[in-house]
Amino acid sequence: MSAQPNILIIGAGPTGLGAAWRLHELGHRAWRLIDASAVPGGLAGSFVDDHGFTWDMGGHVLFSHYEYFDHLMDDLLGDAWVHHEREAWVWMRERFIPYPLQNNIWRLPAEDLIPCLNGLLQVHGARPPGESPANFHDWILSSFGQGLADVFLLPYNRKVWAYDPHLLSADWMGERVAKVNLSRILENLVLQRDDCSWGPNAKFRFPLRGGTGAIWRALYERLASRRIELGCRLAEIDPDTKQATTTDGRTWNFDYIISTIPLDLLLTMLIERPDLAAHAASFRHSSTHVIGFGMEGPAPETLATKCWLYFPEQTVPFYRATVFSNYSPNNVPEPGRYWSLMCEVSESPDKPVNGSTVAEESLTGARRARLIPEGTRIVSVCHRRLPHGYPTPFLGRDRVLETVDPELRRMGIWSRGRFGAWKYEVSNQDHSLMQGVEAVDHILFGAEETTYRYPSVVNAGKGLGRRPMQPLLDSAARERKKRALA
Repeated sequence: MSAQPNILIIGAGPTGLGAAWRLHELGHRAWRLIDASAVPGGLAGSFVDDHGFTWDMGGHVLFSHYEYFDHLMDDLLGDAWVHHEREAWVWMRERFIPYPLQNNIWRLPAEDLIPCLNGLLQVHGARPPGESPANFHDWILSSFGQGLADVFLLPYNRKVWAYDPHLLSADWMGERVAKVNLSRILENLVLQRDDCSWGPNAKFRFPLRGGTGAIWRALYERLASRRIELGCRLAEIDPDTKQATTTDGRTWNFDYIISTIPLDLLLTMLIERPDLAAHAASFRHSSTHVIGFGMEGPAPETLATKCWLYFPEQTVPFYRATVFSNYSPNNVPEPGRYWSLMCEVSESPDKPVNGSTVAEESLTGARRARLIPEGTRIVSVCHRRLPHGYPTPFLGRDRVLETVDPELRRMGIWSRGRFGAWKYEVSNQDHSLMQGVEAVDHILFGAEETTYRYPSVVNAGKGLGRRPMQPLLDSAARERKKRALA
């Protein structure tokens, strides 16, 4: 091994670019980055359609658990940000209800409100301490009661995950799902008060120009050199000879690989490791159809300040819609003259989608939900399918990861990022970039990979500057001890 180990990075999304940036920052020169796409950004990229509308690869907003990440974002785009206070809503029962729904059930019609309230009262304090639900479905019932489960949580989660909640684990939620605060819910009910402030993304920022992809293009341009090669697709990896081969027949030597491609695909690319390839079939994920509508005129008054909306009912095919022109006026070709709406539809083997009709069905659904007024002139309809949209936290996921990850690392391969780690709970842009940074620090210095190892620690609050803060290290140490005793 050379004085500086040779590190091959696969993928130019937030994780791969984060790893490359950390190596650049450290003055480490023995690295290369390859990506199959012709543009950087991965699932966090953006594009401009033929009519001049900018679109993201799904609904992305930028908020952070890390000081390191914040400093880098400030450095990359300076003051070219738009800052927002989140307005998230649920559309159901022919009305808009502030999100999270459980805090705002007072807005439901009585026939839904009463069973929701009864269910909350029945489960309040009912679960014995230490008892863990077997799956996400059971967690929903034990946490919220049958009423809220039936009215919103089960139909919505079937729709967004494209799998039945019985098939998902109950270990990934963390800050992703608002817990029940019964007294707060009752106060809101009595006072008929909207409660919208929950969550880590209550405030977020968005690039002034270029969509989310502007962040990653800026980072790529900082790094642009002969060490980065786009349009270069991985074909196979030989762990014994420490060589990776791309589809154009070239070989790339490595001491270590930081891979961000989907883990199930990576396992099938390893030469003479059928034991690991056999695990690929265990992984579950959903695909995402991103459908954008660019329209003439101002956004309707009902959407003028809204950020995104959730749709649990089957009368609308998409699970989420983002008023994308509200994120930045420059997401449309002429601010003030046009507005845009971006919808997302999930797909899986358990929830098939007709790709040839989904855009038209989404347009019908958007009109049915009163998002697009009758008579609105639609200038652009843009549809993209992302084969890997969301990594599913399937039952048994952690057991598979605990088998696969040590074997990969023994071969010098770190599989990290949204689909590389397959941990939805740490798959935001800040998490993903920091997985790349922490992988580099672990390879070079043996530092802890806090984000990958201890998602609950990271999601508890801001914690990483250039290295983990001591309280996070102490918490991680306690979690290691707890696992060892389990």
